[in-house]
Amino acid sequence: MPGYGRSDKGAEQRTSLDVQGEVFAEMLAHWDLEQPIVVAHDFGGATTLRAHLLHGCDFERYVLMNVVAMRPWGSEFFDHVGRHVDAFLGLPPHIHRAVVEAYIKGAIVNDIAPGDFERLVEPWLAEEGRGSFYRQFAQADEKYTAEVEPAFGDIRCPVKIIWGKDDPWIPLERGKALHALIPQASFETLPGVGHLPQLEAPDLVLERLNAFLSRAL
Repeated sequence: MPGYGRSDKGAEQRTSLDVQGEVFAEMLAHWDLEQPIVVAHDFGGATTLRAHLLHGCDFERYVLMNVVAMRPWGSEFFDHVGRHVDAFLGLPPHIHRAVVEAYIKGAIVNDIAPGDFERLVEPWLAEEGRGSFYRQFAQADEKYTAEVEPAFGDIRCPVKIIWGKDDPWIPLERGKALHALIPQASFETLPGVGHLPQLEAPDLVLERLNAFLSRAL
């Protein structure tokens, strides 16, 4: 996803979900992946849903795990930062780091490995990362999920929805609402797990993924 992780984070770069969906579709075409297995988390949900439903990308199997997919999404903090990006861009580095760490800690309900936590924080600490961190809030727009919500019933592959039951960012009710719009999907909750199941309960996630992905079609 451009603007995330180790990718470039230029000041003029758009990182909104419409761009992410287009880039994902372009990457599949570039790699000649005609029906990949797709496992999506958080913004990866809206990104891959847009690629599938708007850009014609076909998937063999599809896992949606604690995804941004339906309105409403975003917390009060998310909305506040989006309205006051310039004020946050001026924070001293140590205060910015504290904001990033607190933001990520707000997503989880279990301890995760210190190395994993640091790898989540690190991309946002350098100057270009700091700018990209706050710009993603400003560029967030629920219209990018509204455009695909009516087509959820048209998903063209087997789907499994996995949801950390105690997600502080995207509550379980959103997962249930998503399932109601994708009636052909299977749905499973992970009790005692927050927004980052892949780091909070990796063995459990692998077990659930293996069961779904190895099942005969």
